[in-house]
Amino acid sequence: MAVIHVLIWAVCMLRVALATVYFQEEFLDGERWRNRWVQSTNDSQLGHFRLSSGKFYGHKEKDKGLQTTQNGRFYAISARFKPFSNKGKTLVIQYTVKHEQKMDCGGGYVKVFPADVDQKNLNGKSQYYIMFGPDICGFDIKKVHVILHFKNQYHSNKKSIRCKVDGFTHLYALILRPDLTYEVKIDGQSIESGDIEYDWNLMSLKKMEKFSAESKDWDQAEGDKSQDWEKHFLDASASKPSDWNSELEGDWQGPMLQKPPYQDGLKPEGIDKDIWLHQKMKNNYLTEYDLSEFENIGAIGLELWQVRSGTIFDNFLITDDEEYAENFGKATWGETKGPEREMDAIQAKEEVKKAREEDEQELLMGKFGGQEDTFQRFHRRDEL
Repeated sequence: MAVIHVLIWAVCMLRVALATVYFQEEFLDGERWRNRWVQSTNDSQLGHFRLSSGKFYGHKEKDKGLQTTQNGRFYAISARFKPFSNKGKTLVIQYTVKHEQKMDCGGGYVKVFPADVDQKNLNGKSQYYIMFGPDICGFDIKKVHVILHFKNQYHSNKKSIRCKVDGFTHLYALILRPDLTYEVKIDGQSIESGDIEYDWNLMSLKKMEKFSAESKDWDQAEGDKSQDWEKHFLDASASKPSDWNSELEGDWQGPMLQKPPYQDGLKPEGIDKDIWLHQKMKNNYLTEYDLSEFENIGAIGLELWQVRSGTIFDNFLITDDEEYAENFGKATWGETKGPEREMDAIQAKEEVKKAREEDEQELLMGKFGGQEDTFQRFHRRDEL
């Protein structure tokens, strides 16, 4: 086991030269984590964190993480790192979460913030770029949130992604790629993936923006009746040549047909508002409105509510390298997940044994107590 651990870490070290690690936190230096993480003081009733590996674990030191400690509280804590932009790069957000208390209602997600976030006043209204991770409440809500900030609004993934609901540690990873694809992994397995443009309803937003721009252009042309200029419309009968090379020659644009000069009081005959292309929309629309690019990433934090405390957060990682993240997950969660379950099983057996012994002891006490009552009654009768 030790040899495997060393080999995995060796691979991770090799990947460091190629990967950019923006943030990595394993809480391996005792209480020094308090120098890196800032507890919000926005509300005196905010819950506090402690460093703990819980009641059962795979490794007492390596499994230590931030644990919620008070029931029925909001929590707000964050750590800052050197700001960066993920434009044109893959972005991987990964961490482990363990609902040791068998979560009934509460969050287990993380938030990624802009560099200018006010850590001391962190609260539910603090703007964030990304919210990712499990959320559980009752029988209805058992989902993985993937929320992205775009044009001053928060947009949720429209797919339903189910989270883990047991009391063991699980590895959550979100991957946002520059080609506008994404992937959600739990315990190293891909559970959801797709196209950001469609799974965040960006298509409907794009159509709305495009319609607004085209309508504005059309209205401008309608109102400019004093000028004698040519109107154009798309030749719908034209088709792209079979030998057209889009990579070399760019996107093919159909020929434009001209109509006679605009005459006062008359609409341009034959021009359909929906296909009028006097001002062509830019081809870089998705680049301009890209849901996966954030210019000033600079902090990660936990801002959530829990009815029953006890959740442990650990092994935080933000990087641009999927392979590094995978190897890091294997070297941390992958090494302790097995021993953690073994320790839990041993404790469960001990609890069953203890409960059985207590039941047997109660039965014996009840039997002995009955015999003692009988003896005392006969003894009193002899005295009389």
